[in-house]
Amino acid sequence: MNKLQHYQKYKRPYEVVAIFCYLLINSVILATSVIMEANRSGEPGFQLWEPFVWEFSSAIATMVLIPGCVWLLKKHLFDWAKVKVFFAIYLFSSVVFSLAHVVIMVSIRKLVYWSQSLDYNFGNIWIEFFYEFRKDLWSFIFILMFIKGYGFIVSRLQGEANPIAVGEEESITQRFDRLLVKKLGKEFIVKVEDIEWLESSGNYVNLHIKERIYPIRSTLTQLISQIEEQGFCRIHRSHAINLNNIESITPLSSGDSEVKLDNGKVLNLSRRYKDAFKSQLI
Repeated sequence: MNKLQHYQKYKRPYEVVAIFCYLLINSVILATSVIMEANRSGEPGFQLWEPFVWEFSSAIATMVLIPGCVWLLKKHLFDWAKVKVFFAIYLFSSVVFSLAHVVIMVSIRKLVYWSQSLDYNFGNIWIEFFYEFRKDLWSFIFILMFIKGYGFIVSRLQGEANPIAVGEEESITQRFDRLLVKKLGKEFIVKVEDIEWLESSGNYVNLHIKERIYPIRSTLTQLISQIEEQGFCRIHRSHAINLNNIESITPLSSGDSEVKLDNGKVLNLSRRYKDAFKSQLI
């Protein structure tokens, strides 16, 4: 397994760790900067731990809100034909982002100060919110731009698959045997029969083929309807398998089962899909 394949397999943990490390380092730098600036001006009017609470509470609030930003970009894809509508949506979303950021941040600060038998005073709510919104708006824009840029780079590195239809007319239920994969400016073809298992991932389905992962824009339900006649079966709400790659099936006490593929991958067979799975094995 090369580095890209390893990253694809553990993509989400890598992303979480990277965001955590960035926010941790940024918070430490900002907190120590506050302390150094205060010391330059004379005796600081706060205890040493307070700037760290201020910065880390903001960082935690930001980290909590990042999944919402990802959802926003997936739910409302930008369209120049509806630029005014999207401007209104994203402006409203920035206000919601700032409100949520302030609520989470202030709640954490009040909790920490309370644990120290102190009282945290946020100040005049309207003035302070406007002050925070100016910063949060820029953070919101930066996060959206970073998510889009990061997604673009990842898609170019791992490649994105598109079906090559058998017929001339396209249909969401049309059968196809091959996939055209575009990766780093190159195009190559993979066979549907080589797919080992499929994994739902938001607006995409990740195709697992010989230790490589190729995303295809589709829902798992739609994709299975197109390729089930080629030996594919859904066994869980989040994944499906190529029946030709099954090595063994192990029943569990819960009523579910474990399906082991010949590549060593073990997937859960949900009770909900067990009857359909058995019918395709016959």
